[in-house]
Amino acid sequence: MHDMLHKSDNALPNGVGVGYKAQHFSNILDNADPVTWLEIHAENYMGAGGRPIAQLRALSDRFPLSVHGVGLSIGGEGRLDPDHLSRLKHLVSWLNPASFSEHLAWSTHDIDGAGAYFNDLLPLPYTDATLARVCDHVSEVQDTLGRTMLLENPSSYLAFDESTWDEVAFLTEVTRRTGCGLLLDVNNVFVSATNMRLDPRAYIDSFNHAAVGEIHLGGHDADEDDHGAPLLIDSHGREVADPVWALYAHTIAVGGPKPTLIEWDNDVPAWDVLAAEAARADALLAPVPA
Repeated sequence: MHDMLHKSDNALPNGVGVGYKAQHFSNILDNADPVTWLEIHAENYMGAGGRPIAQLRALSDRFPLSVHGVGLSIGGEGRLDPDHLSRLKHLVSWLNPASFSEHLAWSTHDIDGAGAYFNDLLPLPYTDATLARVCDHVSEVQDTLGRTMLLENPSSYLAFDESTWDEVAFLTEVTRRTGCGLLLDVNNVFVSATNMRLDPRAYIDSFNHAAVGEIHLGGHDADEDDHGAPLLIDSHGREVADPVWALYAHTIAVGGPKPTLIEWDNDVPAWDVLAAEAARADALLAPVPA
């Protein structure tokens, strides 16, 4: 099955991308430096047409694009939504992006026979049953799209007692069984490690860097749990924090240069603020030997 999968010809460059927001359309066309590629959220472009699709077509003529899904619920207990998957296939077919990715998380659940959707991407226990389900879902997505997808590590706020795999081993096994790649979200690593009192560098050192097709960087908010201990929330609504920059520098030193995205989805700033974050990433990424 894996031999039938393919990636598109316009692979993402080992440079910096940003999550595209419509208010930045003119800025990007006027001067995108140092941004070399763009990411869109699939669910924003599943309509029939209009200005969003027209802008997306214009951008696709100028930049390699990454499509990032947030609604498939790869870790969910039920089957994947066939209508959602069909709309995703249509988008990917005409756009032919350089990359498609989704989260290792769940956002849908069957409650009393009715489907419920949660706005948050929720973590899942790492068990043999979960592994089999995730692999089935990843394989279904790849078979439907006719391309290799990337699976993103989640941000976690607690550990499940029933977990029998650690996260890195779980992700590595998914890649072995399905042939998928990985999206390494460095902010998620820092958030999870802080919340669960783990060593983020040890996580990075053990990660399957050979499977990484993309890196994400984003901002987080700091809070406290009921015991006064630090609790970080993956918010995508502010600058990348200094310790995440340090962890990113360690990541590319260990795993080599990878296409790197600045995620800023909430309280979206003016273009010059976002471009400055991209420039900071580029300054770290550009000198790293391939």
